Amino acid sequence: MFRLIRTLGAFSTAIDRIAGVFLAAITLLVVASAIGRYVFTAPIPDAFDISRLMLGVAIMWGFASVGYRGSHIKVDLFAEMMPARIRRIVDLFAWTILFVFTVLMSWKILARVMSAQASGEATFDLRMPAWPFLALIWAGVTVAIVTVLARILIIATGRGTLDHFDAPDVATTSKDDDV
Repeated sequence: MFRLIRTLGAFSTAIDRIAGVFLAAITLLVVASAIGRYVFTAPIPDAFDISRLMLGVAIMWGFASVGYRGSHIKVDLFAEMMPARIRRIVDLFAWTILFVFTVLMSWKILARVMSAQASGEATFDLRMPAWPFLALIWAGVTVAIVTVLARILIIATGRGTLDHFDAPDVATTSKDDDV
């Protein structure tokens, strides 16, 4: 099980990198378009549409990473006061709700991908088809199904909690930080 947890951690890191690549591409596209607009009076065509579609991709792939790591914003005031066994049951319930939500979201986004492909939806200037971007968004949500399910299995078997994701990284802290 611990090998599975390590493998999922590496998989989650790869997912983080995918989201990061899209965020970097968005940044480069917006900066290049702004320079083109203000310096050459010629912005990059469809920069807005492409950047918003890529932002959706970055968000959904980031969501897939959060699905495993659980490093999202959470308020666990009451959960912290509960005994460990009850807390695990509450965590399991919460992650199961997230799993159902993620499956439903994947189903609806897949319908959106198929609709965009069937209708020939495209960007305004370059007439680039929108469905490949939407398919990447759907892929991110579908990967999130896998990562959330993995976290549910880890919690259900009692092999792990989210506590190690909330703690500071031991490799980056030193004894001097405690002073």
